[in-house]
Formats: sequence, structure tokens, C-alpha cells
Amino acid sequence: MNAAILTTERLVLTPVAATDLDDLLALWADEDFTRHITGRAMTSEEVWFRLLRDLGQWSVAGYGSWTMRLADSGAYLGNVAILDHRRLIEPPLTDPELGWGLSPAFQGQGFAAEALRAALDWTDAHLSGARTVCMIAPENLASIRLATRVGFRPYATTTYKDHPVQLFERPRKDRGEP
Repeated sequence: MNAAILTTERLVLTPVAATDLDDLLALWADEDFTRHITGRAMTSEEVWFRLLRDLGQWSVAGYGSWTMRLADSGAYLGNVAILDHRRLIEPPLTDPELGWGLSPAFQGQGFAAEALRAALDWTDAHLSGARTVCMIAPENLASIRLATRVGFRPYATTTYKDHPVQLFERPRKDRGEP
């Protein structure tokens, strides 16, 4: 397992762990958080299965979801992840997919961008592929602005699980490239 710990100026990103369950239960119960992801709060059963999936992805793929915490206090903020969900979508997502979610209490302070940049740097350094991709609900303007800010550009509009989504791509950066 290639479970890297990433650090930034204000954050520590650790591979998701079973001990994150209580924080995940609170996050996924927050309807402001889930609005653009699932459209509803998740049950404890759904959160548990999501955690098991994330733990398993690290074991199988050598990458996955990082828990995002403040470096100074350890407060839980959310997560950022490299996903391999094998989504049934056209066009298919064949390159590393990035996803992120930040507790509404911490939004608007640059934490998501900081975590996403760290995950993208790790992805560029450790995974192959000419690009990274992400999928965002068209009404999730905050995530679209964030994706654009870190270098993603739209390339397709499609439907996923009967909902419209916008697909974004970001060219891989070689080491030493700004």
C-alpha cells in the first residue's frame, strides 16, 4: 500500500482510516454538504460502506481518499481523493479522477484549494496518465470555480445516474513545471 501522508502550510492529509468514521458520519449527515453530491444526507450504513470502499481502494490501487485536518488543531475538514470508481459514464473516465468535499464550516478559506493542489502534485508525481479529470454538478458553482482555479477546464457535459454533470480535465504537470 502506497499510503502517503501529505502536508501543506495549514493541513495534514492522511489516508482515510476507520477512526474517521464519526467525522464522516457528521459530514455526510450535513445536507449543505451533500446537496451537490448525493442530493440528500446519507445513512450511517451508506457512510460505513463508503468508508470501506475508500479503505479498500488504498489496498487495491495504492491511492485513494485522504482525510483533511488542520495541522495546528487536528480539526476535521473533509477529504480529497484520487478515485477509481469505474463509473458507468460516457465518455468514460479513464484517467485519475479527483474528488473533494469540505465541511461547510470551513468553506471559503482556501483549504480545499490547498488540499487539492497537494493531491494533484502527488498524482502528477506518482501516477501515469496525460491528465486528471473530475466530475461536477453544473449547479455546484463553488466546486467549478475551485476546479478552474487549480487548472481544470471543461471538456464534456454528460449524465451520471440520471443527473447532468460537467466533466473537467487538467493536463498532467511534469516535475519542476509551475
